[in-house]
Amino acid sequence: MKTIAIFPNIDKPESAGVLKRIVDFFADKEVRLMMPEATARLCGYPELGVQGIGKQNVDIGLSIGGDGTLLGVCRQLYAKNIPCCGINIGNVGFLADIEVPELESRLGKLLNNQYYIEERTVISSSHYSRGQKRFLGHALNDVVICKGGVARMLHLGLSVAGCRLTDYKADGVIISTATGSTAYSLSAGGPIINPAVKSLLIAPICPHTLEVRPMVIPDEDKVRIHIAAVHQDIQITLDGQESYPLLPGDEVTIRKAKDPAKIIKFEDRNYYYTLKNKLWRNL
Repeated sequence: MKTIAIFPNIDKPESAGVLKRIVDFFADKEVRLMMPEATARLCGYPELGVQGIGKQNVDIGLSIGGDGTLLGVCRQLYAKNIPCCGINIGNVGFLADIEVPELESRLGKLLNNQYYIEERTVISSSHYSRGQKRFLGHALNDVVICKGGVARMLHLGLSVAGCRLTDYKADGVIISTATGSTAYSLSAGGPIINPAVKSLLIAPICPHTLEVRPMVIPDEDKVRIHIAAVHQDIQITLDGQESYPLLPGDEVTIRKAKDPAKIIKFEDRNYYYTLKNKLWRNL
């Protein structure tokens, strides 16, 4: 029996109808469905709720939402090495590979193992402050260091693979995986990178110098950022979903995590198909 954990974005009204279609589709099939306990109660399916869903033996994690929802599910199930698939009810959906009109046909493919798994680089981040080290977490898209509400620029020191490259002023810096190259990094002027290219991308946010440009580096290289700003309103975010404060003098290291994330894809689509239809669909 296949076990599927469902993670609907309850902030999106459309998720209720999609969830019902999923439950109805699998009602007469050898599939066990489960959901986080609190979410299951809110959605009207208390019988599907389980505690500690991230520790359960699950075959597939299925998100209902946009790419942000899928990113959160990937991080939640990352430690268990569980492949994840997204149903897109968001605006773009580079990662979420199922569109609502094709829902039942794609669920049938999941049931019959008619899919493949793409391994995507995950990055981890650690924080050094006043002699103390703290592991912050994992990100599939990006780690961003930026100012908060204060208008002043950050003073950042950039080191890669042990070499101090430069110091510069900017609104912040994005350290992105190739997967995240179509996210925040793209709007900051970074290039689009096929996730098959095992790389990381360093993209400054509004640098106060013309010499600082986005850099593509091997994903095995460790990146270190030194915070030299004097003001206190500084933060680091992971995939835009987890945020932690930083202080002047702190350092952050970003490196490739031990294991990749596993994203479920279907044979009739590849990266360039998705890129064309999501990014340039109006051309």
